[in-house]
Amino acid sequence: MSSGGEPQRGGWSRRRFVGALGAAAAVTTVPAPAPPSGADPAATGSGPSTPPRRTAPAAPASPVRPAGPRPLFLGTYTSVAGGGSGIGLATYDASTGRIQGAGAITGAGDPSYLAVHPDGRTLYAVNERQDGGVTAVRVATNKVLGTRSTGGAGPCHLSVHPGGRWLLSANYVSGNVAVHPIEASGALGERSDLVTHSSPAPGPGQQGPHAHQFITSPDGGHVLAVDLGTDTVYTYRLDTSKGTLTEVSQAHTRPGAGPRHLTFHPRGRFAYLANEVDNTVVVCAYDQATGRLTPGDPQSTGTGAGTSYPAQILVTSDGSYAYLANRGHNSLTRYAVEADGARLRLLDTVPVGGDFPRQIAFSPDERLLFAANQKSGTVSVFHVDRAGGGLRSAGEPFASPVAVCALPL
Repeated sequence: MSSGGEPQRGGWSRRRFVGALGAAAAVTTVPAPAPPSGADPAATGSGPSTPPRRTAPAAPASPVRPAGPRPLFLGTYTSVAGGGSGIGLATYDASTGRIQGAGAITGAGDPSYLAVHPDGRTLYAVNERQDGGVTAVRVATNKVLGTRSTGGAGPCHLSVHPGGRWLLSANYVSGNVAVHPIEASGALGERSDLVTHSSPAPGPGQQGPHAHQFITSPDGGHVLAVDLGTDTVYTYRLDTSKGTLTEVSQAHTRPGAGPRHLTFHPRGRFAYLANEVDNTVVVCAYDQATGRLTPGDPQSTGTGAGTSYPAQILVTSDGSYAYLANRGHNSLTRYAVEADGARLRLLDTVPVGGDFPRQIAFSPDERLLFAANQKSGTVSVFHVDRAGGGLRSAGEPFASPVAVCALPL
């Protein structure tokens, strides 16, 4: 299964609690600062070689951002010992990477994964529970706008379609993906579609499908669902007027690979797939016209023998470097991206400075990389060298109960 780091024993208990129990023992409890005045606690709704130095690329295009501390939202589990009280609130210094806590948004149960609307006004969180849900939060006021059912169990990932009208979510335990309409206010409407991954049959050691991620291709023409249980990436067309899904192709990894997370190269012709169970990454060719994904040969994560449970892979916006979080090895692997995205070259691994890095994210300008360490209950921050892709620790990790997601804005 996905996040516990040991053989599957009935998906739900393994995903939710193995990592979380380790965090409960390891996390240092610190008093949270008082929530900001906008918070609404009463709201309900539920490496081999170093590459040659490169000329620093131009900064990625992004909105002009005011000086001063930047918002940081933190995902956690609220229903385990040592967990958080809701979506964690913090700020970070874009120059130093230093994080300051600012309380929590209550009213969202087990908000383990977070995403923001393209317009930046609304935050979305999964409610990773047996009766799964997705919650919308107004960023300016931290007010919970409400929760909608995903129609499945254990949602663990969500993303917003680039058009801003549809929310895509993946239910891990029940092995299905859901679509919700997004209203003009940012609130969510009732689910418009739910598709269960009924074929192929589950892979070795799996008892059923386990949808782990649901994203849109860079060209916007297709949406792709990564399923760890069936060793398959499903490609769908999304009807953007109705919010319904039509399957158009399937890409199969080798049996037992356990695909978890897919990231596209910015040019859109290749994607990189992190396989949790067999401890590999795969470069996949992508056909924009048909949506077909074609996986290549498995490659090393640089973590040695055994299973290191790769979690998430990121690619810089200029397409030069990729980074992989390894939970068992407690490290970040760095790759050089070559041949216009067709090849990954392993460079090195860097200690993450925490235990069980569940998720990683860039700051909007990609000068910082954040790693949410579930078992140690911390968030590590690294400076990213824009010329060589190297990572340098920004200081002591920030204490955050059962940190499973960090979303810097």
